[in-house]
Amino acid sequence: MSDKPTEDPDRGTDGNTPVSRPNPKSPREAIQPEPAPQPPARSRHVRNPVVIVINFLLSLAVLGVIAAGGLLYWGKAEFEAPGPAVAEKTVIISSGSSLQQIADTLENQGVIDNAYLFWAGVRAYKNAGQLKAGEYAFAPGSSMREVMEDLVSGKAVYHTVTVPEGWTSQQVIERVREHPVLTGQLDEIPPEGALLPETYTFTRGATRVQVVKQMRDAQDKALREIWGRRTEGLPIETPEDLVILASVVEKETARADERSRVAGVFVNRLRRGMRLQSDPTILYGLYGGDAWNRDRSAITRSQLDARNPYNTYQIDGLPPGPIGNPGRAAMEAVANPSRTKDLFFVADGTGGHVFAETYEQHQRNVIKWREIERARRKQEQEGSSGETPGGNAADGG
Repeated sequence: MSDKPTEDPDRGTDGNTPVSRPNPKSPREAIQPEPAPQPPARSRHVRNPVVIVINFLLSLAVLGVIAAGGLLYWGKAEFEAPGPAVAEKTVIISSGSSLQQIADTLENQGVIDNAYLFWAGVRAYKNAGQLKAGEYAFAPGSSMREVMEDLVSGKAVYHTVTVPEGWTSQQVIERVREHPVLTGQLDEIPPEGALLPETYTFTRGATRVQVVKQMRDAQDKALREIWGRRTEGLPIETPEDLVILASVVEKETARADERSRVAGVFVNRLRRGMRLQSDPTILYGLYGGDAWNRDRSAITRSQLDARNPYNTYQIDGLPPGPIGNPGRAAMEAVANPSRTKDLFFVADGTGGHVFAETYEQHQRNVIKWREIERARRKQEQEGSSGETPGGNAADGG
């Protein structure tokens, strides 16, 4: 008989721990499907309506942020993308226009393709109140951002009016009146010598009165500066006298390298008490502001001998006023004339002059000039085109 303990099938190997044994199923139970496992019970906090609403709102906010970010990205890309214009577009932005009106104008003119996006972009950049009125020329393909920057900087189209040196005030005012961009009336002709010949810029909408004031202010400023730099001891007592003599110098020569020397001749004559004897003063005395279209070579002996307030062959010293509007260079020449002993000059046939210290030298130069004139007239009579004298005739005789 063996001493090995008998194993109990209802206990474990140690003989003590009971082993659970499945209950046998009936054949019917065996073919029935097992019931699905039940999901864990949800917390009652999750099922709370408030939590549900908060979760929904958070989800909505996240989606909104994503959508807003996408919209901003798209809008910025569109705002900086090339515009629809295939050629330069000139657009006038009227004073007092609202941002919406400006956007609509730009869209109607084909500069931008979405007025609302432009409106939104300008506001996003906080430039709604910074757009300036004026006339603008937008380059082909300008983006909305570039258009906005032009309007903010006031980078408008500038127009110009040029006043040639030596023109009379009547000539200047006629040119200003004829300018097609300037507005308003000009009823008054400024005094001779009150305008500075230069090129002036302005934007569309500027008035004629404003441009003329700009010319007068420029002359006042230039004259103050030049008068302050004048050579001491000149026979010129006032800034007005400087303008008078400069207007004579301006009419006598158009060459920049001669202005100081011509001014020196007149200064030397004034110091000696000699008359200026300038032909252009005769014409101004006869025709005033209309003297510019008169031929100085056609001055007659009777006109030369006739006494009028501007005829410097007949009066001593300076004429009573300027005979035109001298340029800055002519005024500088009078303020700082060449230091020579020249007392005479006459045209040399090349557009310039030949100078002389004595009357005898001057007479020889005059004879040469008359020979040049005779040769030129002969060529003209033969059908050849001779050289013009360059706007200068014999002076200082």
